[in-house]
Amino acid sequence: MSSTPNVSDVSGVTPDGAAWLASAGTAPRGARTLWGERPDAPVVLPCGVVFDVVSVPAIFGRRMLDRLWEEGPGSGPVAEYRGRMLLFGGVGTAQRLPALLRWEEWGAHGSRTDGVPPLLCHGAGDAVTVPAPAGPARPDAGSPARWLVAPDSRSPWLPGPEVLLWAAVRAARAAVRISIFPPADRDANVYDVSRRR
Repeated sequence: MSSTPNVSDVSGVTPDGAAWLASAGTAPRGARTLWGERPDAPVVLPCGVVFDVVSVPAIFGRRMLDRLWEEGPGSGPVAEYRGRMLLFGGVGTAQRLPALLRWEEWGAHGSRTDGVPPLLCHGAGDAVTVPAPAGPARPDAGSPARWLVAPDSRSPWLPGPEVLLWAAVRAARAAVRISIFPPADRDANVYDVSRRR
């Protein structure tokens, strides 16, 4: 976990990972049967049962993912779908993360995170489209869904809201110059108080 995963080596979801994904749905056998017949078929799964999902624009999501792997604990499964990155988190993340973001004044006008994209939290009562377990039939076809970090076990590690908040704040700092000092007033005089008598 000390380096960023090589996404070009991700061949797809393992059988245990597919079983984990299918367990989120109301008919796990149906999802596994569909994937047995059509392993390249994306499927819509409910959130809030086995996982929650935080959806962010792909570029910002890539920055978050880099922070998670370079400076943090790594990530759980991560998918990309129609220009958005889907970071899979623990159940309850979608309920708790918005409060943590408000506390950080995430995206508030005039705040230190002004100009960063909103994070969409999907939990109980929501559903997301997940990529096919085998990946697109033709990788060069430009499929709208693909795995960046594919599920590989029946109980993958899933980050909680605090870890995802940490990654978002780190990514925002890298994307937006954040300073605790107000911008310099170009007309202000600067005095060296150490030279005072």
